[in-house]
Amino acid sequence: MITKQTFDRHFRFVAGGVANTAVTYVIFLSTKLVMPYQLAYLVSYGLGIVLSYIYNAKAVFRIRLTPFGLMLWPLVYAVQYAAGALLLVLLVEKAKLPENLGPLFIAMVMVPVTYSLSRIVLKATNPDRGRCDG
Repeated sequence: MITKQTFDRHFRFVAGGVANTAVTYVIFLSTKLVMPYQLAYLVSYGLGIVLSYIYNAKAVFRIRLTPFGLMLWPLVYAVQYAAGALLLVLLVEKAKLPENLGPLFIAMVMVPVTYSLSRIVLKATNPDRGRCDG
């Protein structure tokens, strides 16, 4: 059975992901007004990674921010992308799922994977490893 604390932590994780997506989209739209769209995407994506690290460390897992944690945080996104890209090929090429549905399915499947990766990275880079709320 899932505890209230665990449910709350998972809810904060998902809500933070939705909010981060919305904020980085607004950043993208704003920066696109003054720079090429690819550069705007790079800026908004990079800021999204930083915002995600801060939010997940403070609000989801309730640990201190560390430079080492921030340096390793992009690994979560790299693994998430690689796994999602591989899964997309399998879904479209082998399972014959329509291309338009693949990313939606992957987003749902990857939430628990991303949560676990986030927990591992944050716990490993937390000086108070035993205190990580997760």
